[in-house]
Parts: sequence; C-alpha cells; structure tokens
Amino acid sequence: MVFNSYIFVFVFLPAVVIIYHLINKTGHYMPGRIFLLAASLFFYYCGDASSVLILIASILINYGIHLLLTGKDRGIITRRIILVTGLIINIGGLIVFKYLGFFTGIVNLLSGRAFTVWELMLPMGISYYTFSQIMVLSDSYKDPGTRYDFIDYALFVTFFPKILMGPIATAKEMIPQFNDTLRKKADPEKIAGGMVIFAVGLSKKVLLADNLAPYVSWGYSNIDKLGSTNALLVMLSYTLQIYFDFSGFCDMASAICLMLNISLPDNFLSPYRACSVAEFWKRWHITLTGFFTKYVYIPLGGNRKGKVRTYVNMFIIFLLSGLWHGAAFTFIVWGLIHGVGIAVCRMLRDAKHKLPKPAAHIGTFVFVNIAWVFFRASSLTEASRFLGQLFSFKFIPVNIEIIAAATPDEFQFLQWFLLNVSHKPPYVNGLLIVIGFLVLCTVISIYCKNASERLATLKLNTRAVLTTVVLMVLSILSLSGVTEYIYTNF
Repeated sequence: MVFNSYIFVFVFLPAVVIIYHLINKTGHYMPGRIFLLAASLFFYYCGDASSVLILIASILINYGIHLLLTGKDRGIITRRIILVTGLIINIGGLIVFKYLGFFTGIVNLLSGRAFTVWELMLPMGISYYTFSQIMVLSDSYKDPGTRYDFIDYALFVTFFPKILMGPIATAKEMIPQFNDTLRKKADPEKIAGGMVIFAVGLSKKVLLADNLAPYVSWGYSNIDKLGSTNALLVMLSYTLQIYFDFSGFCDMASAICLMLNISLPDNFLSPYRACSVAEFWKRWHITLTGFFTKYVYIPLGGNRKGKVRTYVNMFIIFLLSGLWHGAAFTFIVWGLIHGVGIAVCRMLRDAKHKLPKPAAHIGTFVFVNIAWVFFRASSLTEASRFLGQLFSFKFIPVNIEIIAAATPDEFQFLQWFLLNVSHKPPYVNGLLIVIGFLVLCTVISIYCKNASERLATLKLNTRAVLTTVVLMVLSILSLSGVTEYIYTNF
C-alpha cells in the first residue's frame, strides 16, 4: 500500500483517522495506541508481506537490548558492551540485506576471486527503521533512566506515516506525543489543515514528479541521442522529479500525522532556494543530516580537532550518506561530490569570501543538478556518458522522441487546444508544453511555500477549500497509474 493509491486515500486513511479519534473519545488511550500499531503493521504488510517477520524480529531484538541498556545496577563497561552488540546487530542486518552483494563484488574485484552470495530481497523501509532503532539504543546508553513501554516502542518504529521514507524522527520526539492526553482530542482545524497539506503533497507526487519521470526515463535510455540541449532538459527533470517525489511523500506523512494530532519533524525546507551546498543540506532530508551529525560527525570529533580532522570527518559523513542511499559506486561518488562542495563552502567561509546572492543561488543549483546525474545513473560509465553529452556543446533541437514520450495524458487536451488555436506543428506545441512544464516545476520548487510555511499562514477560507478540492480531484484522476517512490529503494 502506498499513499498515492485509491485504497489508501478512500479507505485506509479515513478509517484510521476516524477510528483512532473515536477510540480516544472514550477516554481509554491505550486501545488507541494499540489500534495505531495494528494499522501500521497492516500498512507495512500490504506493502511488503514477506518482510513483516524481519521487521517484528528487529523490533523484538532491539527492544530487548533497550531494556538491558536501561536496567539498573549495570556498570558503564557492561552497558558499552551491550550498546556495541546492538550496533553490530543493526549494522550487520543492513549489510546482509542491503550491501552484502556490493561488498562481495568489491572483494572479488580486488582479489580476483569469484565469491558468490545469495541475493536477498531488500526489506521495505529497512534503512529508516534501523536508523530509528540505532538512535534509541544510543540515547538509552547515554540516558539509562528513560525506558519505553513496548507498545510505544513498537508504534514508534512501525508508525505508518514515516516507516517507508522517514522522516527519521527520534523516540524522544514521537513517543511523548503518543501519550500526551492533550493530543487525544480530535482537532477539526488540524484535520482540515492536514487535508490541505495532503492534497498539496499528493499533487507534488502524482501531477509533477510522475509526469517528469518519462522525461528522465527516455533520456537515460537514449543517452547517445541527447546532445547538450536534451541532456540539460533531462538533468533538470530529474532534479525536479526527485524533489517533488520525496518532499511530496513527506508532506503527506506530516499531513496524516496532523490529522491524528501528532507532529513530525520537518524534512524539507525548500532546498532549491539554497545559496550554498552547506545550506542545501540544512534544507534537504534534514533528519538524515541530523542523524549523521549527532551520531557520527560529533562522536568523530566534529570540528573540535583542527581543520584537517574536520574535513576528514565531513568526507566520512558524506561517504556514509552516499552509501546509505544505495549499494553502488554511483551513490558513493554522489556523496563525495557533496563532501567536496561542503569543504569548498567551508574554505570560502573561513577566507571570508562571499558571492553575490543570485550568483551563489545559481551556482548551488547547477552544482546540485550535476551531482544528481551520478545519483540517477545506473553506473559510473552511464554517468560519464551522460555528462559527456551535457558538455559536448552540441546544441541540437529537442528530440521529437522526448516530446512524444514525455507528453502525459493530462496534457493531451492542452496539445489539442494549441493545435486548434495556434495552428503550429505538433512538434512546436509539444515543445512549448515540455519547456513550460519544466519552467513551472522549477518556479514551484523554489518560490512556492513549503509545507511548514503553508501551515504557518494557512487560512481555511473558500480559496483554500477550492484549491484543495481541485488538487485532490486532479490527483485522484491520475491515480490509475500508481508509481513507486524513488526513496523506497533506499
């Protein structure tokens, strides 16, 4: 089950919100939490039935380790051994399911051997729920006085709005909310606000990201036909696709929580407004950056042990960030490119060099676009071929195949209208649609309000209601082609 499906929008979500608030209205809050836990497990089962037992085993093992870490009369050495054991189990699980084949390939390449391993299916959301539990173990080691109830712990790990793609919230952020009696009463304004944000998030995914996907798919399947012109369009298309795909999901996750009177941490704050790579990472996938900063960068010494050590720590963080996204050299290179960008930003800051804001904004946007090529490419060879086309300076006309492949059903009426009004050839009208759509998406990604800004200024007036209805209707009409989220693979 995914957010952009009929069964979720029309059955699962309304049922969960209504039943949860009806249970809480009785004044018995534990059944409400148990219901949310059951609903979350059912949601996960519908998405990946074969991995439910892995998820449950992970919860039981980690909760047991949490109890050991918060037990009384245990010395620091014993607790440290317990923590290290827990980290080995969690990281080992990630390696087995996500990285074993990749690391085996590296060993084979370096040794000239031909070791083989079983290809295991990647459990849905394993990176997210593993990181969530690592945070609990680390915090339990630092603060052994905080022990969580099993239902609360299991609900925190499995909570359906965030288990697939985050945000990577902490137990200290979420579990107190599950038990806050002030949050048990249904709030009509929050439910209405959640519906508005959900409509915006769904439209980002269905109307924007999914309609950008054909541009990208055609481009990476026909690299040799691109030239600089088409490569530029394809590169920009992926930059916008991945943003609307991921931020749309996070908007919907926050909206669902708002309907349940629960808050999720912000994960996106208009990252394409950034005027430096460092600022980009304060706006993009914020909770992942926060995880690596708190649990890796600071324990390594952060910026407290001199410039050289600071730069080494930064590169370690971005190497891990790239590897977290996928078991491939393309992700590692993508991470290292951003590590270089962060290092250059720090050097410029230390040297007190500051670019004019428009130049800094454009430079950062171009940098991020080029880095995304490695993220999207299936191999380093494919990425180099794509960049070769991009910098070939062959400014050929936009390929008619990309116009044909990338004109979605939603735009067929517009194509018909332009043909009858302008009387221009279909190629020209199609090109206008493609360019216009990319310009529109770029403007929305930079200048339109993000979810936090929208909520802060939201007024439930006629305009807001009509906008929500229009977005929901258009999105629902496009749900027939349910597509996977890019980040579910990570």
